[in-house]
Order: sequence, then C-alpha cells, then structure tokens
Amino acid sequence: MRIWGGVALAALLGACSGGVVPHSVEPGYTPPREAPRERPREMPRESGRVSEPHGNPAARQPIPATPLAAIPAPAAPAGTLVAASAGLLAGPALDSLPLGDAAAARALVAYRLSCPSLVRRTDASGLTQGRDWQPSCDAAKAWDERDARGFFARWFETVQVADGKAQATGYYEPEIAGSRHRRPGYEVPVYAKPDDIIEVDLGQFSADMKGKRIRGRVAGKAFIPYYDRKEIDQGALEGRGLEIAWAADPIELFFLQIQGSGRLRGPDGQLMRIGFAGQNGREYVGIGALMRDRGLLKPGGASMQGIIAYLREHPEEGRGIMWENKSYVFFQELKGAGPNGSLGLPVTGQVSAAVDPKFIPLGAPVFLSMDRAEANGLWIAQDTGGAIKGPNRVDTFWGAGDDARAIAGGMNARGTAWLLLPAGTLSRLGGGPIATVPTPQRQR
Repeated sequence: MRIWGGVALAALLGACSGGVVPHSVEPGYTPPREAPRERPREMPRESGRVSEPHGNPAARQPIPATPLAAIPAPAAPAGTLVAASAGLLAGPALDSLPLGDAAAARALVAYRLSCPSLVRRTDASGLTQGRDWQPSCDAAKAWDERDARGFFARWFETVQVADGKAQATGYYEPEIAGSRHRRPGYEVPVYAKPDDIIEVDLGQFSADMKGKRIRGRVAGKAFIPYYDRKEIDQGALEGRGLEIAWAADPIELFFLQIQGSGRLRGPDGQLMRIGFAGQNGREYVGIGALMRDRGLLKPGGASMQGIIAYLREHPEEGRGIMWENKSYVFFQELKGAGPNGSLGLPVTGQVSAAVDPKFIPLGAPVFLSMDRAEANGLWIAQDTGGAIKGPNRVDTFWGAGDDARAIAGGMNARGTAWLLLPAGTLSRLGGGPIATVPTPQRQR
C-alpha cells in the first residue's frame, strides 16, 4: 500500500515496535506501519512527512472535540490476544450516535466493497464467522446510499471491546518527483522485483522454524544473501531492464521504499502509482536510531524533517547512513482507483482505516468518538499496520494531497471506539446489556 503517516519517530529512532503510542509524543507522531499481506512482515515501515516536490506543509492543528464516554469497564486483561476474550459490552444504539449522512454514505460504499472478503475470511478476532455478515452484505448491494444511516441501524449493533478507550492516528498516500523515463534530473532507478530472488520457507526443513522465511539468490551451487542496498545503489542490477521509473531524489525514494508504495509525479504533471512488489530479504535498520546514537541530530532535530535535513546537508555521509539499512524494496506499477489495503482492496480517504485484525474484524465498521473532530465518525477496517496493535487502535486513512498530509501528519486522537457487528452477535457471544449515552449533534 502506498501511504505515509505522521512523523514516525518510533520507527526512525529504532526498530519496528508493536507498542501503542504514548501520550507524550511530538505533534504529528504516528507509529510505524506494515504493508499489506503480500509485503514481508519483517519489513516495518518508517512513516513520515518527507520533503516532497511541492513543499512540506506543517501538521494541521487539531479541531478539539469532546468524545462520548465509554461504558465503564476494565481494560483488557494482560496477555489478551483476541477481542473475544477481552471483555465485551453492548454499546449505544446506532441511531443515537453522531453520524452524518455524507459520512454514512461513504462508509456504506466502502463496506460494500469489503463484503466479499468479510464473508469468506476467517475472523481472527474470534467475534464472527463469514456467514454472520452475509445478510448485511446482501442488503448492501442495492441499499440506497441516501439512507446509509438506516442501513447501519438496521443491520448492526455496537459492541465495546474492554474499556473502549481508543487511539486514532493517521496516514496518507505520499507523492514524490519521478518519471517513467530517464531524463536530466530524474536519474535514480525505481526497480521492479528481479526474477533471481528466491524465497525459502524454512518450516519445510525444520518444525522449529515454522513460519520463518528467508530470501536470497543462487551463486554457483550456493544459496547466498541477495544484494544489499549499497550493492544495488552501486549498480548490481544495472543492465537488466528492471527500471520501471526514475526518481528525482534518492532520499525521497529511500523513504518511499520504507513506506512501501506511493505516487510519482512527472515533470509533465502525470502521475504513476507504484506499489510493493518484493524485498531483498536483508535486515531492516532504522537510520534515525543510528543518527541519534551518534549525536548527529541537533537538539529538537529528532524529527523526520531533521533527519532529512541532515542527509541533504551531508550527502556523502548521508549516503553511507542509508546504506546501513540493507533492506531494499522493489516496486510494480499499480492501476485502479487508489492504494490497496490488506484486504487487497482500494482504501478510501476519510473512511478506510488500519486496525489490528485480532481485535477488529477486517472489513468491519468501527465508530470513533475522539478528542479530535476530524477522526470522529464511521470507519471501515480495510488495512493493517505493524504498530497498530491491541483493542480499539485505529489508523485513519486520509487519501492524497496537501490536506491529507496536513491532517494525517498531526493526527493523534484519544477517545472511545465501538465496533459495529452483525445484529445478534453479542447475544450469541454472551455480552452485556445495551448502554445509553448522550446524543450530541450529528456530524457530516
């Protein structure tokens, strides 16, 4: 998926973390994200606002809001692995929630798109089975989007997982300068996946290594690691016809590789979407940690902008620092309406979100009531993220462009989340009584 979040210091200043972001974060912080299922899980993302062709707008100041109170309940017990064992309560009636008509219509369109996956996937949260979603999916096919609120009220009930306390961050689709053809100013190759990369399932050789994979290449009769970033940058893949495009800036491409996908804007204004096609199997290293430990970042400079500024000001040293991240991502051109999420479906700005599928079923709606107004409303879980872990953790997608960057870059909201599950699910699972909450003004 080709998307950026806010300034991900957790990834830049270290390795991938599955933890939840603390309250004490810099404005614009978003945790690292992982890409869709086809992307190797050992390759975490560093997400951030990079120096893009048309400038780098600051994170937008949040619009404050007062979240609806969660139903009093304990937090999920330590070690809880899935929503079904986290503690469940019935939430407020759907028609009491502040959901505007336009937002509901967007959610219905996205839900309709998710339905084929919902009815055939195994729900990792333990809350539902595919057949539970079939009635609402059948109804969604012909439901008038002008009455989308009525659709959700008819087919769903709200469920609170554990204490319902939620965190919402944001991400968006990045854009850097690039061209389909090599020309002056566009001379950094964007490579397709080479056909000599071999992936080995180690579980076939030992039960102790089940689920572990390595990538490499054959040299003579030996299986050896694939070329690392330095070797590729120095020409290991030249002359093989693997270039699908050319970027203008090696630093921008470096961070786009970490993200996994994005858009290239040519000098003629044409856009080319590229997405993850493969990875070389080499170790991922967060360069921010190296720079911090070496004292290279000035006080207050431990941000994405500070890291990029240092790399630009010290090009030779910066190149060496980037080479210390041996991991290298290969791309393919993507067609269609937009970037794809973990369901293999296009994600849509202001309605798609990344979640932990062990606590929110992929494809399901989730309602957020947060202390930042932009995040409030109904979101459809169509993606996952490496640091998006645990109950009620949602990473909201904002699309592409300056507005999306500005909103996602500063998104770090707290409040309450309720899942929307097929009506009758909670009764089957043995949940609690319906709660009542105040009815604030509807949002649009």
